[in-house]
Amino acid sequence: QVQVVESGGGSVQAGGSLRLSCVVSALIYCSYDMSWHRQAPGKEREFVSGTGSDGSTIYADSVKGRFTFSQDFAKNTVYLQMNSLKPEDTAMYYCKSVCYNKGNPMDVWGRGTLVTVSS
Repeated sequence: QVQVVESGGGSVQAGGSLRLSCVVSALIYCSYDMSWHRQAPGKEREFVSGTGSDGSTIYADSVKGRFTFSQDFAKNTVYLQMNSLKPEDTAMYYCKSVCYNKGNPMDVWGRGTLVTVSS
């Protein structure tokens, strides 16, 4: 009923940039509450950026000033522009959408896109 598909990952050198995209296709209602998360090898998944309850964009401290979250409501797409990448940004990046099945909210995750930053 819902597909969340990330793209745009790749391998870059430190200081480089990448732009991730995430498209949501659904037969049920999915809200504008979408966010990016990442999981580095051997570590837990962590929040990167998304929309707060007041509609503002929030970022993890580790990416503030380097990453930019944006959203195209008409296309059900969110983006993550990542600049000044660091080796510690290496991770699988996941997109999450909040959808509603019979009125019940549920988190729907994509399969992720891999970002590798070399020093």
